[in-house]
Parts: sequence; structure tokens; C-alpha cells
Amino acid sequence: MKKTSRRQFLKVAAAGAAILTTGKASASEMHQKVNNNTLSMLYDATKCVGCKACMAACKRVNGDYGSLSYERASFDPDGLWDAPQDLTGSTRTLIKLFKESERDWSYVKYSCMHCQKPSCVSVCPVAAMTRDPQTGIVDYNKNTCIGCRYCQVACAFNIPKFQWDRALPQIVKCDLCKNTNLRQKGITACAEVCPAGAISFGKRGDLLEEAQKRLRENPGKYLNHIYGEKEVGGANHLYLSSMQFNKLGLPVLKDEAPAEFSEKIQHTIYKGFIAPVALYGTLCWIAVKNMRKHGPEETDHHKDTDKQGGA
Repeated sequence: MKKTSRRQFLKVAAAGAAILTTGKASASEMHQKVNNNTLSMLYDATKCVGCKACMAACKRVNGDYGSLSYERASFDPDGLWDAPQDLTGSTRTLIKLFKESERDWSYVKYSCMHCQKPSCVSVCPVAAMTRDPQTGIVDYNKNTCIGCRYCQVACAFNIPKFQWDRALPQIVKCDLCKNTNLRQKGITACAEVCPAGAISFGKRGDLLEEAQKRLRENPGKYLNHIYGEKEVGGANHLYLSSMQFNKLGLPVLKDEAPAEFSEKIQHTIYKGFIAPVALYGTLCWIAVKNMRKHGPEETDHHKDTDKQGGA
């Protein structure tokens, strides 16, 4: 029987692991489906008038529960207005104006996208970030969080913010008013108060139909694209706009969810703990082989040393 070398053994093991990983990933792709029954919001930038009533309502309703505070503007020493410049540890929802010229401008709303396959949930080591499979709400548990901030790094939309100025900080992001307005009134505070109908709330499938209807009935008014429908595997926060979304600060992203890809690899490698056991076995085999190879030589060397010492 032909003796297998260490190099050949490692090649075969690596090839087997690659085949195993690829095969499992392909099978897992079949199970990933977008749930159009989840709770969603549709933001129509062409309807937004920039009143920021949604920002005020979000902070008023979620201020106590989310430990949010008002942010003073530099021109307002008396602190009469709440004037955040960006999403922060005290602001979950933000309206901004993007202006290219006197003719080309648009408002845009920033808040959590509530991804169908959220990376923040995937990377959280203590399950402080969770996604409700029924509602689709990506929620945060401050009592579980250890402050690693992996969720901030993983989010493709740069949404979660950390309260750096607090003694007991937490991550701040939209939770669709899960514990406040949604529980009491069945609608998010921002959608409830929007006076221009720019924010619609409902099931994802219904809002997608509404967005597609607006695109059909208003040719030339909108870009022919519903942002959030397919980006990173689909999100529950959808956008319509007349300007390029990347100009509004919404990144250009692929349809594939990064979390889906990384989880396929991890779950395949560690499933049944087969890969770690195989690796441990390989290392043991190499160690034993080296011991057998060098054992007699070292024994002879010790014997020679003893003889020289005795002489």
C-alpha cells in the first residue's frame, strides 16, 4: 500500500472541507426568502417637506425608554430647539437636506433599515441585537449588550450609534417604536405625525405594491428603483426618490446579504463540531509522526552524550 505523505493528507483534507462548505452554502441559499408580511415603512422623498415633525415625535415618544436627550445647536445657547446634525446616541431618526443646485435638491430620512438579514444581529456575540421573525423588527437589549460595538462596524448603512457621553452607555437605533407608539397605537410615531404623507407604515408587501404603483403612475417623477427592496437581501425601510440614492447618502450595495454569506461558512465549518475535531486530529497525527521520526535519533544522541560524560 502506497504511503500517504503529510502534504497529500493536508491537500485532501482541505479539498474535502471546501466541497463541504460549498455544498452546504448552496443548499442554505434555498431557505433564504424575503418575508413581505413584516412591518415596514415607505419614505417618499418627493413628498417630504422637511418639517422634521417625525424627528420631534420620535424623540418625544422614545426619549425616556431609549435614554435620548435633546441636542443643542451652536446658534441656540438657550437650548430652545432640538437640532441634531446627524444620527447620534440621542437621535434615532434624522431628516437632512441634500442640495445640488437651486433646482435639484431633496430631503432624506435616516433611521434603521430593519434588514431582512441584518448584519448587526449576525455579529452580536451576546444576542443583544435580535430580529423578530414575525414583525421583522431589529431590536436592541441594553441589559444584554457588552458594548463591543460590533453592530456599528457591521451595519452597511452606518445606523447604530453609541452613547459615548454616558456613564451607562447603550446602542441607539430605531426599533419601530416597538415598546412605545407601536404597542399603544399600532403605528410608528414618525409615520403617525407626518403631515405630508411622506412616511407610510404597513406590511412590506403592501408598501412595495404602493411604491410600484407610484412608479407606474408617475413616469419621470421618480427614479425607477425602490431602495431597500433588494439591497443586502432586502430591508423593511423602503425609499422612493427623484435623486440618485447615493447622492442622498444611501450607499450603493449588492443584493446579497453579507451576514448570509458569513453565516453559511461559520455554520458549515462548526456544524457538528466536525471541522475542529478534524483539525485537532490532523495536528495530533503530525505531532505523532514527528515524534516517531525524531525519537530514535534523539535517543542515540542522548546515549552518545551519556557515554562521553562517563568517559
